[in-house]
Amino acid sequence: MKLLLTSGGVTNESIRDALVDLLGKPISESGALCIPTAQWGHPILGPVSVRGSVAGEPPWHMMTSLGWASLGVLELTALPSIGEERWMPWVREADVLLVDGGDATYLYHWMRESGLSEVISSLPETVWVGLSAGSMVMTPRIGNDFVNWPSAPDDRTLGVVDFSIYPHLDHELMPGNTMADAEKWAADIAGPAYAIDDQTAIKVTDGTVEVISEGHWKAFPA
Repeated sequence: MKLLLTSGGVTNESIRDALVDLLGKPISESGALCIPTAQWGHPILGPVSVRGSVAGEPPWHMMTSLGWASLGVLELTALPSIGEERWMPWVREADVLLVDGGDATYLYHWMRESGLSEVISSLPETVWVGLSAGSMVMTPRIGNDFVNWPSAPDDRTLGVVDFSIYPHLDHELMPGNTMADAEKWAADIAGPAYAIDDQTAIKVTDGTVEVISEGHWKAFPA
């Protein structure tokens, strides 16, 4: 897949331009599916935030309110009960999957349970836009500090990319997300990683990694 891994969604023109480049056509001509599943695994999120994200209402609007030609919802927890033959066409017809934040280990669990994790490698032209946990799930590990789902066996995730992501760097509502905190996290990750703020995204196409930013970020080598 083509990846746009963000901390806060499509928050500025640079990230939006990167999204359009990945799509290869305007947003207004592109069909999107929103995946809110990760929210159910996080203790401070739930029905109100899920609705806000799907409906594109502030402050949860940074992916679904961009002016898509069509926008649907793909809830991964429902997929095992309806069968692959039903949901697979929806995924294959979408130009982009908008994968919301929450708990990355919960999202990882349901990507495997639903079968979506096995499908994504067969979608070379589909764009994956992650927000926070929706980005972190593509990495090898997220670090224990970001595991909120009590049933998570550890902090491992899909490992589609070979680097980890520390999101929401220096966010005003998250006083524990300073650069010093990110540096401690990176030391425990013991692999390549990026700390990114909500004005930053990581674009991955054909193995090439590019940081798109109107804010600040830091790369941590292995």
